[in-house]
This record gives sequence, structure tokens and C-alpha cells, in this order.
Amino acid sequence: MDAGIFDPAELALLGRVFEQLKLAHPSADAQDRLASRIITNYMAGIVDEPELISLSRQPLGR
Repeated sequence: MDAGIFDPAELALLGRVFEQLKLAHPSADAQDRLASRIITNYMAGIVDEPELISLSRQPLGR
């Protein structure tokens, strides 16, 4: 990843994670928050798909 630009393989990974988790987040706002969590976790270095799924199920710490 270079300066917030994702390559096709990264986008595919992020998309798969989102697809697996989005049904638990039916509203558009909840899906926006989910997408933000996934991207935040990925950018923090979580690149293993099962780990990214697991961590992205949890709300971001505030």
C-alpha cells in the first residue's frame, strides 16, 4: 500500500472481509462504520484475513 492507495489484491482482501461481516450491520451507517474499522485495522498492519475479520467485528477503541 502506498499513501492510502490500495492495489487490486488489497482491495480484493478488504472486499472479502466486508462481504463476510456486512450482514451483521444492516444499516448504511453501520456498514460505513464497519468499512472504516476494516480499513483502519488493515492500515494498522493486520493483513491476515481471518485476523482482520475477527478484529473488525469489534468496535474501534475510543
